[in-house]
Amino acid sequence: MLGQNIKKFRKKKKLTQDTLARLANIPYTSITKIETSVIKKPSVQAVAKIAKALGISIDELMEGV
Repeated sequence: MLGQNIKKFRKKKKLTQDTLARLANIPYTSITKIETSVIKKPSVQAVAKIAKALGISIDELMEGV
């Protein structure tokens, strides 16, 4: 669910996975693995960085998770 939310917000902002990874300052592979649920429970720091890069709150990102 978290991965789906990240993908939804990323596409809404018209960002590629690579661009989001750069903005969040985390590895591109982490973004792809989180979005595809290979990583089911990313670190709080990673989630916070992704939310900040997307310009949304952690609560919004975690909605429904």
